[in-house]
Amino acid sequence: MFRSIRPRVDAVLVQAVIAGALSFAHLHDLAEAAGQTGWKAWAYPISVDLLLVAVWRRLRTERSKLAWFWFLVALVASLGANIATAGLLDLNHVPAWLRILVAGWPALAFLGGTLLAHTPATSAPAPKHRQAPVAEHPEPQPDPAPEPLPAPAPEPVPALPEATRPPVPPALVDHARKVATEHRTRTGTDIDTATLRARLGVPEDLAGAIVAQLA
Repeated sequence: MFRSIRPRVDAVLVQAVIAGALSFAHLHDLAEAAGQTGWKAWAYPISVDLLLVAVWRRLRTERSKLAWFWFLVALVASLGANIATAGLLDLNHVPAWLRILVAGWPALAFLGGTLLAHTPATSAPAPKHRQAPVAEHPEPQPDPAPEPLPAPAPEPVPALPEATRPPVPPALVDHARKVATEHRTRTGTDIDTATLRARLGVPEDLAGAIVAQLA
């Protein structure tokens, strides 16, 4: 089933429409009584209400003396017209000063609207940030020169492994011993490697190995 859609009525909006209509009618009646006939009587309340709206919009963003001044001017014009039509003033015999005020209102409203539209809004000054005091640091002193490190001790050179001596047959050793004994008997000195090598006819390394065993 379809539900019927009922528009919601805003009480504040209805109250604003009623108050605006009554104020508009009072301003129209006062302007017409002051000699503003025809369309001019209808333009007078529009001018007052528009100035009041413009000033209110300016006050929402800036609370300056200029905005407050024109707000009071528009409020006095609107409120004064509503009070004047409440029977306190004979609309059939309007005084001359009121006729002058009504006739001069368009120029006054134009001046106020122009000043409000073309006067730049003064923004609030930004709060000044205090700079934190800079802590005084002592001047850095140069670091002392590093002490020279002692020279590392030279590492001992590893001894070269002795050359492996070739194996000597026991029979060759016995024969070499006889040759060495004969050489000592004949010369009175021990036989050297070169002589033993020549007598035996063996390589030099083998002769050295035999001499080492004979020693």
